[in-house]
Amino acid sequence: MNDLIDLIRRSQTGDSEAQEILIKENNGLIWAVVRRFMGRGVETDDLYQLGCLGFLKAVEGFDTEYGTQFSTYAVPKIAGEIRRFLRDDGTVKVSRGIKERASAIKTARNQLIATLEREPTVSEIAEKTGFTAEDIAVAEIATASIESIHQQTGDDGFSLESVLTDTKSEDVLLEKIALNQAISCLQEREAMVIKLRYFHGLTQERTAKILGVSQVQVSRVEKKALCHLKSLLG
Repeated sequence: MNDLIDLIRRSQTGDSEAQEILIKENNGLIWAVVRRFMGRGVETDDLYQLGCLGFLKAVEGFDTEYGTQFSTYAVPKIAGEIRRFLRDDGTVKVSRGIKERASAIKTARNQLIATLEREPTVSEIAEKTGFTAEDIAVAEIATASIESIHQQTGDDGFSLESVLTDTKSEDVLLEKIALNQAISCLQEREAMVIKLRYFHGLTQERTAKILGVSQVQVSRVEKKALCHLKSLLG
């Protein structure tokens, strides 16, 4: 820990060698955050560079006297840099692979609707296509029509804007949930709701559609999952 603090202090004085050592020694941390943003139409190398930029900003702004763990401070900084790029870059870029996946999902959904005479669940689509539930969610999110971040949905007035601008909530989620410190302890349905709502920023309505359940069920599962997380992390 003392070596880390020493490197951070050296980096804050402009020591480029210390910066390089810090990036090398924390490469796993940077990649852990970067991987959460893959599949959104941005090249992996570009995401990594953004992650490194956010990491260096964390190094620059870290208070070595405060007593906070550096990784706790760095994770939201790294993710925030990538999130800002994705939010401010204008139109959403969708890679060919995701477009092809979305097309396969659409075909499978239509076939299942014809066979089942109802909207298929995400597990049924996953079984037919071989994709994971999260793969399906990412593809549908990436290729869906973009809604205004100001638009509120649901009884709680949830909007993408509120998530993007609520720094305190974002820090808690990125620090606690996004690093999978507790999410692996949740039931599968609870974990998926948390990922769709807080990793991908979906509304309860959109989450319900992907999971093939009602919005009321999503709300109930989300509240239960958050209570579990609070208990696990308390």
